[in-house]
Amino acid sequence: MSINRQSEIAANLQIGPTSLGMVRIYVETDTANFPLDFEPEEAEEIAEELQAAAAAARAMAK
Repeated sequence: MSINRQSEIAANLQIGPTSLGMVRIYVETDTANFPLDFEPEEAEEIAEELQAAAAAARAMAK
């Protein structure tokens, strides 16, 4: 599945710190759960990528 292809899959997303000093992105669907742990620096890089993608999507919508 490409990033630009729409999907009918619904998911819940939770983001927060773990007791081990990691940042967890937890994705839950009807059929699977994905706990994804990242070092704080990696989480900051992901946040920057999300902000850049949001800005690009906003520009495309105009």
